[in-house]
Amino acid sequence: MLQSLHVKNLALIDETEVTFGGGLNILTGETGAGKSIIIGSINLALGAKADKEMIRSGAEYALVELVFTVDDPAQIKAIQDMELPLEEGQLILQRKIMENRSQCKVCGETVTAKQLRQLSEILIDIHGQHEHQSLLKETKQLEILDAYAGSGLTEKKERLRAVFRQYRDKCRELSENETDEETRKKECSLAEFECREIGEAALVPGEDAEVERAYQRMNNARKIEEAALNAHALCGYESTGAGSVIARAIKEIRAVSAYDETLKEYEKQLLDIDSLLNDYNRGMAEYLSGLEFDAGQFEQTETRLNLLNRLKSKYGNTVEEILAYRDRALETIEKYQDYDAYRAALEEETAALKREALALCVEISGLRKENAQTLSENMREALSDLNFEQAVFEIRVDADEEKISENGFDGVHFLISTNPGEPARELSQVASGGELSRIMLALKTHLADKDEIETLIFDEIDTGISGRTAWKVSEKMGILGKGHQLICITHLPQIAAMADTHFVIEKQVEDNRSTTRIRELGQEESVDELARMLGGDVITKSALKNAEEMKELAAKTK
Repeated sequence: MLQSLHVKNLALIDETEVTFGGGLNILTGETGAGKSIIIGSINLALGAKADKEMIRSGAEYALVELVFTVDDPAQIKAIQDMELPLEEGQLILQRKIMENRSQCKVCGETVTAKQLRQLSEILIDIHGQHEHQSLLKETKQLEILDAYAGSGLTEKKERLRAVFRQYRDKCRELSENETDEETRKKECSLAEFECREIGEAALVPGEDAEVERAYQRMNNARKIEEAALNAHALCGYESTGAGSVIARAIKEIRAVSAYDETLKEYEKQLLDIDSLLNDYNRGMAEYLSGLEFDAGQFEQTETRLNLLNRLKSKYGNTVEEILAYRDRALETIEKYQDYDAYRAALEEETAALKREALALCVEISGLRKENAQTLSENMREALSDLNFEQAVFEIRVDADEEKISENGFDGVHFLISTNPGEPARELSQVASGGELSRIMLALKTHLADKDEIETLIFDEIDTGISGRTAWKVSEKMGILGKGHQLICITHLPQIAAMADTHFVIEKQVEDNRSTTRIRELGQEESVDELARMLGGDVITKSALKNAEEMKELAAKTK
């Protein structure tokens, strides 16, 4: 659920914070007060394109912050799968817009705008004119029907997706291996040469790193020896060595330690240092005695390293990659030595996968047709409730085996007739913007129980409607608000009356600058706002009475 919205320095807003409630949240206000800025700021926080022109004049940046509470296990898992932080069931999304860039954060962790958009698909569902227009697309209609069909269809689609991808890979393999005999001979000959060259090298996994280290050690033997000799001399017991200096220090301290107990501890520390230095000198002497340069061994190591580097330049960056290349070359040889059998086996695998995919498509198509019939019946009833009297709504599912994909082989078409006696036609041919918004609302009502997204935003749901139709829409939103959090901007008092929480958006002039404010209304203030929406600037007693009756009727309806 969307708990709160905080906006700073965005367009006409200097700074405001809104705490949303459960159920139906209604936002009203005069035309031009800035209602669209509120929905726009939510979109910005969810990764929409940001423009520096959105920053309030005189400010260095704009800031939008959303706070969500998340308790649905499916949503929590989806957020965890995105590897995003979730603090005690709370998710804080922040977008800071500056002149040349924007900064996105989730619970303080920097993310990309793309990640915010992915997150928005988990948390919130926004419906405006663009989303209503998407109803005209076949892909959206298919998506809605599949969402209604639920988990049974989803599982089959996941299986189909896996099978279809295997089928597509096999088709690609068949196409890529459509070669003539001469080409096969050349590729087989090349693969045999490569296998032989790699085989003759007798490679051992990991040896390239070992040979490189040995070569570097031998190549720098003189430098190593010189450094080791100098270090041994500096720590030795000659007149200038550290060992000699430590020995003299021990002698000096020992001569006076009997007079001061404190010095006995320092004498002990010097003796420990001397003992360590003795161990070091013995070890270094042994190392130097075994340090000798073998020219023959160096030549062998250099030759081996050159061979490994030459093979790497041709077959891979490591010995393991070279050996993997050899294995692929062996597969090529095996494939071309009995090419007819290889092709026959590949064709049979491809055909079997296609049969399996088609069988799944048939099952999926059956489920779609079954659910299309049920959803059509439910939609006819829902549309009647939204003042589409005697409306005909049909969902046609057309199967085409030639159009198999990982989504099935169906085309889905939503058909409607809003006038008795007229044939049902596709939405794009008959539905206006206002009708589309009502159709979307009817669909969301029937998808609500299957929808994991708790928060729904409706912008311009009242486009092209009024009177009795507006009241029907209001009733539907009241029903939908029982199981979801709804946030709705409206110009209609019939819809505003149904609010569980009512906000008003106002534009004020402060210090000669226009500023947009949003505040929650109490019961009496809500009635006043409804009266304003009913009657205009002058609120009459009849308008107030009408507003009170609307609130009472809405309360009874809920």
